[in-house]
Amino acid sequence: MNDRELLYVKTIADTKSISKAAKKLYIAQPSLSQAIQKIEDDIGTKLFLRNHDGMKLTLAGEKYYITAKEILNIYNDFKNEVTYINDLKKGRVTFGITSYLATYLLPKLMPEFIEKYPNIEVYIMEENSTMLERSLLNGSIDFAIMHKSPLPEKSSIFYDVIFKDSFLIVTKKNHPLSSYKIIDEKLPYPILDINLFKDEKFILVEKDKRIRQVSDLIFSISAFSPNISLVVKSFETARRLASTGFGVTIVPKNYIKIFEGLYDADYYYIKENKYDYWETCIAVNQNMYLSKAAKAFMDLIYTYFKEQQPI
Repeated sequence: MNDRELLYVKTIADTKSISKAAKKLYIAQPSLSQAIQKIEDDIGTKLFLRNHDGMKLTLAGEKYYITAKEILNIYNDFKNEVTYINDLKKGRVTFGITSYLATYLLPKLMPEFIEKYPNIEVYIMEENSTMLERSLLNGSIDFAIMHKSPLPEKSSIFYDVIFKDSFLIVTKKNHPLSSYKIIDEKLPYPILDINLFKDEKFILVEKDKRIRQVSDLIFSISAFSPNISLVVKSFETARRLASTGFGVTIVPKNYIKIFEGLYDADYYYIKENKYDYWETCIAVNQNMYLSKAAKAFMDLIYTYFKEQQPI
């Protein structure tokens, strides 16, 4: 029994699928199947039952799974301690980040980190904020660079806010309702009451995306429920469609800079809505141990946001 075998069994039990586990472990499915067969042959009993619901643990499998988790946790703690002892001469950091934050931040942060700590292994999970929270809670990642909604959170996750960003209404250029805009010379964009758009069609992203969750909060205190004409995966798809006049959407202000210059649109701050923002943060599970390597990468992020203009 070695750490790789323990991880194989744990991952299959967590995903309930050989194919999903193989994908997560970055190995071929036949190789994983053969490895599990060898483990079962070595211990002389079946660990999994194969049925239409996927891979289910046998009683022996459940015992193996519990033991595997305990041993892997001990092993990971040991490796983290070694990282401290060796003063970052080797180690590993696993963190999560949203796709669009990754597009902007990783090209700026990764070269500097690797130059400073060439022997630290870096593993990155790109997911939406909802999935990153789940990964933090189950201990799959050390920390996450993500977004939180304006609502207070109730979990063991600690959100260290590093930037607050307003949400904007996006329309085609010179939309008829633009005549109602309010100009504030202190703001880069004019202000509009979102209730003016009660008869408009809206393009929103999928419900598991944090942008949609904040958008729904914004609508929750408006005087109407939006007429959703289309649901898409990407905020940029929604933004581009809005720029053509297909409908109206809502996006975080600084995200429009990622694809700046493409599909020009008009943008408006939302008038008097207490949920019209989200917060970029570094999130950690307060019940999990943070390695020195993880803290070093987090320090790099803090320094960047302190010295640079946020996106």
